[in-house]
Amino acid sequence: MPRTGGSYSTSDLSRKSGDVIAEALRHPVTITQRNKPRLVLLNIDDYERLIRQSDARSVGTLETMPSELLNEFEAAVDTYAGTDETNR
Repeated sequence: MPRTGGSYSTSDLSRKSGDVIAEALRHPVTITQRNKPRLVLLNIDDYERLIRQSDARSVGTLETMPSELLNEFEAAVDTYAGTDETNR
């Protein structure tokens, strides 16, 4: 039967592949080797969602940065510059 927390060893995977796959269809399952996490099995819907999310990331510039974030960035730079001046 599945272990608590959705974690299986590589030997469990060999011996109980049906149980491991059934659980991975419900939620991600960690596969351990020598008591260290080595792999994660997850259903295709979760995998595709992760791929879509990673593809949505993009590089921006100061010109494309949202104004709230730009204001925070400028304040942080000003704070850092002020700290640098006092340490000289």
